[in-house]
Amino acid sequence: MRRLEFSCEEKTLRDEILQSCEYGILSLSVDNLPYGVPLNFVWHKEALYYHGADEGRKVELIHANANASFSVVKPLSLIPSHFSNTRSACPATQFFLSLILEGKIEWVPCMDEKAEALNALMQKLQPEGGYDMIDAKNAMYQKMLSTLGVYKLMPSAISFKLKAGQNLSEERKKVLIEKLLERGTKLDELTIKMIKRYM
Repeated sequence: MRRLEFSCEEKTLRDEILQSCEYGILSLSVDNLPYGVPLNFVWHKEALYYHGADEGRKVELIHANANASFSVVKPLSLIPSHFSNTRSACPATQFFLSLILEGKIEWVPCMDEKAEALNALMQKLQPEGGYDMIDAKNAMYQKMLSTLGVYKLMPSAISFKLKAGQNLSEERKKVLIEKLLERGTKLDELTIKMIKRYM
């Protein structure tokens, strides 16, 4: 990462972001041609899981080259230029958290592991319940588990970036917090928390 002041090593925060973001972008490449596709996913037991058909372009590309990256972004507040008391557009910026996970995509053959990953995904996206847990022994789910593709990425490298004003002076951060408090959106509240982590 070029701007090391934005690098983040907080595992707890990393896991929170991976659990709260609903989708990410899977990036594949064959013959110098990139292919990116948005996917629902779940972070479970230090692996990233997603599901889909066992055929199609993604699967063909993975068979040709299993190396992949998966990017996730959680936007924080948009910081308008006028927060800097200037007529210049240059200070306008976007605060955010982002993760890039790199590794090889693996097909999951084990029915029990498939069920466990899909249950983790359901708990993430539908925490209120209202469904029978997915179980390889349950006849209701056996056909689905046998035909659905479940894939995982065991990351060999993770880049975690938090841009929340770490490069600003303490005085500038205080002014920015005042402006965000005045605007007062839910996203601004979260952004203030992130700024204060590094004050």
